[in-house]
Amino acid sequence: MATTLKKDRPLVIVESPAKVRTIGKYLGKNFNVSSTVGHIQDLPKKNIGIDVENNFKPKYENIPAKKRVIADLKKIASNTKEVYLAQDPDREGEAIAWHTADILKKKGRNFYRVLFNELTKNGILKAMETPLSLNESKYNAQQTRRILDRLVGYEISPVLWKKVKNGLSAGRVQSVAVRIIADREREIYAFVPREYWSVTANLAGANPPSFDAKLVKKNNKKLNIPNKETIDAILKELKSEKFFIDKIVKKTVKKNPLPPFITSKLQQEAINRLRFSAKKTMTIAQQLYEGIDIGPGERVGLITYMRTDSTRIAAEAAYEAIDYVNKTYGKDYAINQPRYFANKQKAQDAHEAIRPTVIYNTPESISGYLTKEQSALYTLIWKRFVASQMSVALINRNSVSIKAGDYTFTTSGSLVKFDGFMKLYMSAVDIMERNEKQALMPELKEKEILKLLKLTPKQHFTQPPPRFSEGSLVKELEENGIGRPSTYANILSTIRSKGYVDLEKGYFKPSELGFMVNDLLVENFPKILDVDFTAKMENNLDKIEAADIDYVKVLNEFYSPFSKTLNLAEANMTSIKIKGILTDVKCPKCASRLKIKIGKNGPFLTCSKYPECKHSTDYSRDEKGKIIPAERADISIADGKVCDKCGLPMTVKNGKFGEFLACTGYPECRNTVSLNAAKQTKSLGVKCPEKGCSGEMVERYSKRGKLFYGCSAYPKCKFASWDKPVQKECPVCGASFMFEKSSKKEGDFISCSNKECGKKIF
Repeated sequence: MATTLKKDRPLVIVESPAKVRTIGKYLGKNFNVSSTVGHIQDLPKKNIGIDVENNFKPKYENIPAKKRVIADLKKIASNTKEVYLAQDPDREGEAIAWHTADILKKKGRNFYRVLFNELTKNGILKAMETPLSLNESKYNAQQTRRILDRLVGYEISPVLWKKVKNGLSAGRVQSVAVRIIADREREIYAFVPREYWSVTANLAGANPPSFDAKLVKKNNKKLNIPNKETIDAILKELKSEKFFIDKIVKKTVKKNPLPPFITSKLQQEAINRLRFSAKKTMTIAQQLYEGIDIGPGERVGLITYMRTDSTRIAAEAAYEAIDYVNKTYGKDYAINQPRYFANKQKAQDAHEAIRPTVIYNTPESISGYLTKEQSALYTLIWKRFVASQMSVALINRNSVSIKAGDYTFTTSGSLVKFDGFMKLYMSAVDIMERNEKQALMPELKEKEILKLLKLTPKQHFTQPPPRFSEGSLVKELEENGIGRPSTYANILSTIRSKGYVDLEKGYFKPSELGFMVNDLLVENFPKILDVDFTAKMENNLDKIEAADIDYVKVLNEFYSPFSKTLNLAEANMTSIKIKGILTDVKCPKCASRLKIKIGKNGPFLTCSKYPECKHSTDYSRDEKGKIIPAERADISIADGKVCDKCGLPMTVKNGKFGEFLACTGYPECRNTVSLNAAKQTKSLGVKCPEKGCSGEMVERYSKRGKLFYGCSAYPKCKFASWDKPVQKECPVCGASFMFEKSSKKEGDFISCSNKECGKKIF
């Protein structure tokens, strides 16, 4: 909260407690500084909180968990006439500022909006010298987004509860992200590989080394080689042809540096280069922005605000970078005037690009004050920005065309003539292209005769489109205008936490539940799940912020058709709860069609003739999306097995920890036995040590499948041990058996079962 309470001082209120110390240090004793610790008001949890009939007026309420924070703010502000609202300079920060002003409003009290783009002394003092008014248009943009999300979430989710499964949820943007992933998966299912062949010639000229060239044309037309018969005919022709250099094109191309990071590009690069998730990237960036101790009393924000669509940079920062380059790398690497980059969207130009606040805080000079992850991300940001103010790179590119009768081969190579900005920074894409294209080429001359050393044919098959990684999904969302940079990390984490998608080996794959919910939503809410419609809505939010459109009009245009669609969905949406989804898979017991239903442990297959036929099983899908019923472990174990509590037959079920036996008397009898436990027949030949027990020790398994040793008389006798008992009398105390044990320090040994004895035999 506040550093130290001083009466009658102006109050500065920030969003994050981490900023209090940084800002308080630079403002000194003339200000109180406190924090809201995030949002302090929100829509109610128990009801929709939107008055649709009254221009969609939201009904905000104080967040119960923030009761103490609000009380402290009121106390600190009690003798203050001037309140500076310095929450984050984005839409969410603007909303927090408005809610804070609403809570602290008082006759005679003035509120000012302060935007800290960077938490440095200069940045803080400059912002305080030029305070702004609260931005109603920006607040309305945030409110509109919040209202839209609430309307979609609170009105579609109950339909899913009724038709599919309790606890499901729909999100205006998240559901579109799931659709993108599901559509890609279906593209993969539908993909049919096509065979094709390539030919590579290894050639030698007058000068070493030899080099490879790829066959690309016949009679100056692009060549397609579909099968082995065609490739064999081509190889036969080529072996009798003379190879010579037809044309050499040499040129030097300029390669410009990339602009400083915007949020989406930072997330993509951190995913590709550092293997950080989008969420992790934003968490670390927030830490760098809010301030790091880089010396005694020197807490400073290391980067500018990290949620931005803008590539705009301050002139003084650019000149500082140029000065650094001049001093460090020399005049050949420096440019005379700052290099500026055009923005794609003017509406989101409120903040600078992400850059270091002080260029001379080099990654090397402050690495000792940062964690390994903070240092890695800061280095990425620092190098990208400084490189943006360096000379262009010059690349020598040689393209060689080679003739062999009617056939044309090509090869190319590139060599860096002057590295320029690449001396400091290369993107993940730059590095990949360099590794692919930088080939060692000999000196060649046009019309030079070449010696054919080897022809290498190779069979290929076209590949399906790849699944989305976190980086490529962020790129897809950005290119389609879905969401905004500040929301990407939340979108990616939400669709996973809801169970709609899985991240397998770094790539998103829709779950069965994700497919089901997506298909129902696409069928019944086609507009909500439409990518173009969602992108248009994001543009409308930008227009609201720019005061180019009225937010109530946007909400009315959305809600009128949405409410009609909602009514139709409630009446017509397929009920998976009741009907399930009919498949083409036949029941192995009665030959009827199986259908997909959802249980508490997820989707499963059940016979469409239930309850006449009670067959059910789990399933998976092959690479074409075909349903493959699970082959259960020996379920005959259930035959003749009766519940030891009520005597009814037991049946095989599948749960979180695998298959188990459950009483058919459920829910009156809830007895279950793990499948492993039901198979436990192996006796150890060791009598149970419990007094009065006639049972023997047997191998048993926990619900998680872990081996332990228990009494065969369970549940009457509950003796159990993780260590294996051995029928050997302790030579010291005479205990009837000992335990097999092992440790890294002592190796394998047996130990007395009597804890008070503790005898060990190695």
